[in-house]
Formats: sequence, structure tokens, C-alpha cells
Amino acid sequence: MKMLINVPERVVEDALRGMAAVHPELTVDVANRVVVRRDAPVANKVGLVSGGGSGHEPLHGGFVGPGMLDAACPGEVFTSPVPDQMVRAAAAVDSGEGVLFIVKNYTGDVLNFEMAAELAAEEGIRVETVTVSDDVALAAGEGSGRRGTGGTLFVERLAGAVAEAGAPLERVTEVARRVADSCRSFGVALAPCSTPARGGPTFDLPEGELELGIGIHGEPGRERRGMMTSGEIADATVDALVNDLRPDEPVLVLVNGMGATPLLELYGYASEVMRALGERSVVPARTLVGDYVTSLDMAGCSVTLCPVDEELLRLWETPVRTPALRWGA
Repeated sequence: MKMLINVPERVVEDALRGMAAVHPELTVDVANRVVVRRDAPVANKVGLVSGGGSGHEPLHGGFVGPGMLDAACPGEVFTSPVPDQMVRAAAAVDSGEGVLFIVKNYTGDVLNFEMAAELAAEEGIRVETVTVSDDVALAAGEGSGRRGTGGTLFVERLAGAVAEAGAPLERVTEVARRVADSCRSFGVALAPCSTPARGGPTFDLPEGELELGIGIHGEPGRERRGMMTSGEIADATVDALVNDLRPDEPVLVLVNGMGATPLLELYGYASEVMRALGERSVVPARTLVGDYVTSLDMAGCSVTLCPVDEELLRLWETPVRTPALRWGA
């Protein structure tokens, strides 16, 4: 596989150097692998910290800034960051109002963030943790539970908005947990991703087939089928989401590219998702289309739904200024 890299061992380090070079609004500690908003810690504000394996960009480092995260901890590709990174990030953003850890539900991430919370508490930092487990391709009680995927964006954005408004840690945690509990996601792969270390595909997907219900690390999906049209994929995806969620409120919609799906195709797919939602009487409140929670160069897409009331919609529309998501003043 041809990749735009120097050597596989330095992929994450080189990417962090790039972030440091082009985003002066961030403080990027390349050696310790922590990305922090430059004005942190912000006085009288709860700090938000997240992180996970690299390869899902712009998640999480691209979501550091006013209205979202205060810091992010990138691990090696598809590998959890270590507790020392998380503690360093928590210390960098703690204003005395406490810190919220937002964690995707993968065993390594969960264990390391748990250890980091204990270490941070020993340093006098109050920490709460919210775990995101939104992937409906897995049953809620299956194995270690559902994987954390696209819903993480909605948790980071809405919790970030309420934290930016000066809410206390208890309130920020309440909003984050409410959003995490209500989000649902479903992904589809048309072609596997390739990791720099491996230099080739992470799993085999024959020509003419696709995989329904994939994870963001190349985990197996729910089933394989022969190639389907964009409309057929949208119907299967929306059915999986709506049958699990059964929303009775308008929803935020994320139509997410997995890394190698052109926007031309993704917007065409978004039109089919909007049709499928309408046919099932689901009302989109706001929609994002693009690459936000990726899996390196995987060809495919995912859809995330997040029910919102007027309060959450107001939070969504407040200003946000990060490298990957920005609007408002």
C-alpha cells in the first residue's frame, strides 16, 4: 500500500508536529502526546478531556477548542493512550472546577481512563467519567458492551457547550451522560482500512461485497452482503438505528465518512438517509456530513442519530471553534 508517511513508527509523532505547525490556537506536546487548547486552564470552567487510538481523525485532537474539548490524548494507531497522558491532560486543563473524561467503550480506553481518574484524584483533581457506547451493531449486553463510535462527537460537542457556559461539573456530566445514553450509530464498510504498521488491509472483504455493522478499528460487522445501492444501504442503516432508538424527538444526524469515501458519494448517501428518515417519521433537526470519526482509509460510512429537545438544540448552536468543527462568533 502507498501511504503519505515517512516511516510507520513516526506516523503519530509526525501528525502531531503538523498540528503544532498549523494550529497556533493549540498547545501540542509532541513528546508527551497531549493536545490542549492554548488558553487552558480556563478560569471557572470544567475541563473536558478525551482521547483514544490515532487513525480516527479529526476525532479527538481536531475537536479541541472553545465549545468542545479542552484536551485530547492520542495513542498509537488503534491503540489506547496511556494513563500518564490522561493525567497530564487533566492537570493542564483543571481550573479547580473539575474535569470530565469522555471515553469510547473499548477495553483499553476504559481501563486506562479509570486508572488515570484514580491518579488524578491523588493529585487533587476532581474527575467524572462518561462512557460512550452507541454502536447498535452489537447488542447492549454483548461482550463488553456496545462500541463507542460517532456518538462521541455529539457528546463532546454538547458537553463542551454546557461547560463553556460555566456549568458545574455535575451539570456537565449530566448532559454528557444523557447524550451518550441516547445516541445510536451504525457503520458500513465497502473496503477495509490499512494500518501503517501492517502496510495492508486489516481484514478481507471480497470484491462485490460490503460489511454491515463494522466498528472503527476494522472489527467484524453484523453481516456481509452483496454490493447494495446507496438507497438500499440507507434503508438498512436507518432501520437498524430507528428499531433500536425509536426516537420521539427531532434528531441530530451525522452522516460520517470512514476516511476514503468521496464527498460526492457521501452527499448522495445523505440524501438517501434523509429520505429513509422521513419515511419512518423521524425529523432531522440538524445534519453534519463529512469525515469526522474515521478509520484511516476505510471506504464506507456511518450514521449517528442523537435525539434533542430545545435545550440540547440551543447548546448545539452555540459557538464552537476547533480545527474540525466551527461556527458562530
